[in-house]
Amino acid sequence: MDVKSRHHLRADDIDEIEDALDTQLGVTLSGDSYEKVDFEDSDWQVVLVDGNPEVFYVDAEDGPEPFLTVQGLNAHPPERRIVTVDAGAVSFVSNGADIMRPGITEADDEIDAGDLVAINEESHGKFLAVGRALTAGDDMVGDSDKVVESIHHVGDELFEFTV
Repeated sequence: MDVKSRHHLRADDIDEIEDALDTQLGVTLSGDSYEKVDFEDSDWQVVLVDGNPEVFYVDAEDGPEPFLTVQGLNAHPPERRIVTVDAGAVSFVSNGADIMRPGITEADDEIDAGDLVAINEESHGKFLAVGRALTAGDDMVGDSDKVVESIHHVGDELFEFTV
């Protein structure tokens, strides 16, 4: 991904990101430097927190919504909106597959359909992906159907981006 532009965020933009992540995930994010990066060859919009690609914007009905990248999730583990998958689902999730009910071992009951969620693997507690919930958290564990649409995952171009 080729960087098109890179600029420091204003204090009100930083507050908006920090408030959104606290509300959504229970994460207190605080950095000394916040820079927004736009790319020539990609629609991703990334925020570097102290030089690390920890936040990105995801399209939503009300406009772009900030959320932690996979790197951000592993650096600042969330308290909410977590969907945990079993070992059998790890390779599929890591390759960008949507998350199916049979692979889910646990999901936050407070998740609503349409929420952005963090996909965690049960064995080592590492975060593998970010997705959009297609159903409520209390309805995610089961036998069939896709319940989370994958947006960003380990190994994709955003994950591989370095400054």
